[in-house]
Amino acid sequence: MMVHIPRVLGPQQVAECRQLLLQAHWVDGKGTAGHQAITVKDNLQLPDDSGEAKAVGQVILQALERNPLFISAALPQSILPPRFNCYQGGQAYGAHVDNAIIANQGQRMRTDLSATLFLTEPQEYDGGELLVDDTYGAHSVKLAAGDMILYPSTSLHRVNPVTRGARISAFFWIQSMVRDDAERSLLFQLDNSVQQLNRELGNGHASCAQLTGVYHNLLRRWAEV
Repeated sequence: MMVHIPRVLGPQQVAECRQLLLQAHWVDGKGTAGHQAITVKDNLQLPDDSGEAKAVGQVILQALERNPLFISAALPQSILPPRFNCYQGGQAYGAHVDNAIIANQGQRMRTDLSATLFLTEPQEYDGGELLVDDTYGAHSVKLAAGDMILYPSTSLHRVNPVTRGARISAFFWIQSMVRDDAERSLLFQLDNSVQQLNRELGNGHASCAQLTGVYHNLLRRWAEV
């Protein structure tokens, strides 16, 4: 399941975050690549201990806590602090799958979902599309600044070469309370349907209450907390 989450950050937040990031010291992204990815990764990245990365990452995490679409789609158990990359001058990232387990402050975290939050507008650069493969082929993603795409970490994905300008993004991983993507997708669809019925019929309607109970009973069955 891929989910487009619009306006995670507003225009003013994007501008402030970009100003911070442009002041930062960027390094070769290969330094954080795994065994498979190191041969296909060509970009710049902020060190994890960068003050600018920590500050902007905190802004993003706080925004996600207030975003009901993200909560519904991801059902987050834990979120890895956002990292930041930049592609320019023909840089790209070849086809790869993200590591299944990533260390986070001494704790191991399972990567169920991957997220890319765009911080540059599509017209500011050429190329740089995120291509995510699934059963139906490759999906091309190039979103407005402040928008985010959420997709299964099991997906083969890549970033096309940036041939003009620079593409700056945040990227991070989520361990969900529901590790199975099919189960998580069903819960997301059911949650959306319940919310739509609540708007149409009212929160006190018996059918809404019944379906809400079904949602929570399925979540109770599938969640790992």
